[in-house]
Formats: sequence, structure tokens, C-alpha cells
Amino acid sequence: QVQLVESGGGLVQPGGSLRLSCAVSGSIFSILAINWYRQAPGKQRELVATIISGGSTYYSDSVKGRFTISRNNAKNTVDLQMNSLKPEDTAVYYCKTPNGRWGQGTQVTVSS
Repeated sequence: QVQLVESGGGLVQPGGSLRLSCAVSGSIFSILAINWYRQAPGKQRELVATIISGGSTYYSDSVKGRFTISRNNAKNTVDLQMNSLKPEDTAVYYCKTPNGRWGQGTQVTVSS
């Protein structure tokens, strides 16, 4: 079965960049959609970005223009490029298929 593992989080200063990676254990071509979510301290989990097998993408208003979701077929990953990071972006980030299970996520901390 398909398994997803997030990586790439870390500590970055405001205005900096990080690239998160969602590694797919099976064939990435078997997945209809992958969603990136995040949960900040004291906040509800929110959908950040979505990529559909046909190429369509979705971004939340809070990250639109700064984040880019993409599928890397050669590496079998879905990546989230995060630019112009703000302290408000601090959260645990998760990737998930529509019917998949929640993993451990990867911590992103934006702080000076």
C-alpha cells in the first residue's frame, strides 16, 4: 500500500525558504491527489495546498504566492517549496492522500 513520509522541516529565519518533501513508497502515479496540511500551536489543522493527478493545484489564501506544490515523478515525491516564510507559518506540516492516514509530520519553525 502507498505510504507517505514528510521531511525537510527545520528552523528558518523570517523571509527564508524551506522545501518540504513527501516521499511516496509506492508508485506516485497511483495517487489521485496529495494534500499538504499544517497545524500551528493552538490552531486547527488547515489545508495548505493540494495537487491533483491531472496537474491542478490549490493553495490557501495565507500561502498563495509564497508556496508552490509540485510532483517530482523521477524522485517519487510531492514537494512543497516555501518562500518568504513568516512566523505565522510555524507549524507541523503533513502530507496526506484523501483516504490516507495521518503521519508524524515535519516541524517548521520560523523565528529570528
